[in-house]
Amino acid sequence: MTCPYCPPLEPQQAVRFADELVMYLDDERWQGALKHSGIIVPVRHAETVFDLTSDEVAATFSMLARAKEWLDAEHDPDGYNVGWNAGAVAGQQVFHAHLHVIPRFAQEPLAGQGIRAHLKGSENAW
Repeated sequence: MTCPYCPPLEPQQAVRFADELVMYLDDERWQGALKHSGIIVPVRHAETVFDLTSDEVAATFSMLARAKEWLDAEHDPDGYNVGWNAGAVAGQQVFHAHLHVIPRFAQEPLAGQGIRAHLKGSENAW
């Protein structure tokens, strides 16, 4: 199976910004409930955030600032969720490290609920 975040990218994926270590991309298939969301992906295939080099981590956070500046100018979100999933149990479905950048808007039905909201419910107690 090929990795959807390793070149060549799929036609629905748009690289908004890139440098030699990381890229910020979005995918038209994500734009329903996750309006204007994107991911920051290392160019080198690394399975999880814990496999990134210190240079890749630094480049990721520089790219995060660049993506936020662009998203603020283009879409004016009211907040952000930013996060990694590392491992299948944590919800990682594509095993190429990627940082989710999800703009949030006050008019969303789930505004005010963070990424941990579903984890804190009684249905997740064990």
